[in-house]
Amino acid sequence: MLRILAAAALAASLSMPASAAPEPEDPKKQTSWGLYLTAKEAYEMKQTEGDSVLFVDVREPVEIMFTGFTDVVDVNVPFLLVKPAKWNPKKPVLAMESNPGFAPGIMNALDARGLDKSTPVILMCRSGGTRGAPSAKALEGLGLEKVYVVVDGFEGSTSKDNPNGPWRLVNGWKNGGLPWGYDLNPEKVHLRSFD
Repeated sequence: MLRILAAAALAASLSMPASAAPEPEDPKKQTSWGLYLTAKEAYEMKQTEGDSVLFVDVREPVEIMFTGFTDVVDVNVPFLLVKPAKWNPKKPVLAMESNPGFAPGIMNALDARGLDKSTPVILMCRSGGTRGAPSAKALEGLGLEKVYVVVDGFEGSTSKDNPNGPWRLVNGWKNGGLPWGYDLNPEKVHLRSFD
């Protein structure tokens, strides 16, 4: 019995990153899976587990074009899409709407790689807040077993101490010294036509 418990503990430790990020305090950033990673932990998990993990950038492709991209992700499946020629009524930016193809896109990405619902899925947005947990919540009820949210996202958190404004200079993929650039991989970035 002791050997079985030891084997189970070892298997659990191998399937989880050694220092997974703590659960966010804000309930809006929490998911039913309760699985959170920093950008560095997501990178390490992808390097260690390779193609047995699906790493998804959930940002809008136009945003990726201007803020940067990492080819470490497997696919870009946007959670929200820009609605051309429509303003956001709450702030001075273009409106964004839910991507009806988001959940099917995740399932298709798994299927295309020969992966199943037991595959760990990592979701990364810009900052880990506005789209991270909501994109994970959009996958609830699909039978996925492990959905992780990158809590500091691609660009990281804002620094309020910066004299030039609240730029995203704290943590995140870009600020963590992880591989990224402005060259987009057309095989990974989501393409769509406008009606």
